Amino acid sequence: MTKFINSPEAVTAELLEGYVLAYPDQVALAAENIVVRKNPKSEDKVAIVTLGGSGHEPALSGFVGDGMLDCSVVGDVFAAPGAQRLFQALQLMKREAGILLVVLNHSGDVMSANMACQLAERAGIKVRKVLTYDDVSAGIGAPKEDRRGLAGCVPLYKILGAAADEGRSLDELVEIAERYTANSATLAVAMRRCTHPQNDAAITDLPDGIMEIGAGQHGEGGGGRKPLVSADATAAEMVDLLCQQLQPKAGSKLMLIINGVGATTHMELNIVFRKAYKELVARGYEIAVSRIQEILTVQEQAGFQMVMAVLDDDHINYLKNKPSNAPYWVEIGR
Repeated sequence: MTKFINSPEAVTAELLEGYVLAYPDQVALAAENIVVRKNPKSEDKVAIVTLGGSGHEPALSGFVGDGMLDCSVVGDVFAAPGAQRLFQALQLMKREAGILLVVLNHSGDVMSANMACQLAERAGIKVRKVLTYDDVSAGIGAPKEDRRGLAGCVPLYKILGAAADEGRSLDELVEIAERYTANSATLAVAMRRCTHPQNDAAITDLPDGIMEIGAGQHGEGGGGRKPLVSADATAAEMVDLLCQQLQPKAGSKLMLIINGVGATTHMELNIVFRKAYKELVARGYEIAVSRIQEILTVQEQAGFQMVMAVLDDDHINYLKNKPSNAPYWVEIGR
């Protein structure tokens, strides 16, 4: 054992219990592995729901709270929750205004979401799905079906939560989400392996002094390995690839987030952000929204995800000006 855990089988249940005990004013457990807002919003407003495996904390349940997610459905470590568990959550969230289900593009998540939505439809539950596919490691311009969901989902939770609290309809929320997902992109770099907390098995094997740009959510191979280079060189390469994908125009308003994935220090993350920011400004873009944080981690993996998006004014407003008390994305608002 190399982690502070008890029984490997109890990891998910115990981490969620600890989480809701630490933040009792913001979140609660509505049922097994279903995290909800402590203070539900009125049922005339759309509920925002997501799903995903544990082991990536604070994602995804760390973003349940006023102004963000209404509900997070949690699977076992690195595994999607089953369709029946998700259907149970959709039943709990049922309302006339409807439910918007945000699904990261991973096969298990998509399968559970599709099955649960079929069950919900039969039960008369109004629900629609949006898919996040921000990973660009499959290649510039690759079909969205081939692109994985990474940390770019988290700003979308903030946008949708704020818009839903404002009273936007289900159709309006889908349109807001699709504009964001079409103009967001994420690239990950890994430089040290991570291990599975339940069995200590290495997820990947990166030798010392080697990095991989394009790594997946669990350190899976992506863009190819190369010798480790400086923070500035790494950031510049990643900015260039993301700009090739997004094709921002001069004067575009961008979001830039550096997401630490577990073992990389905030010292390093700040240095990377500095270079990425300067590169983008030099290209004639405005950084309208920015953040340096661990929002979606991969256990003790070293590395980071660079998240970028070309934002519309409503996205900026929802991200910057609307409050949230989600434990891992507190926003005072204006």
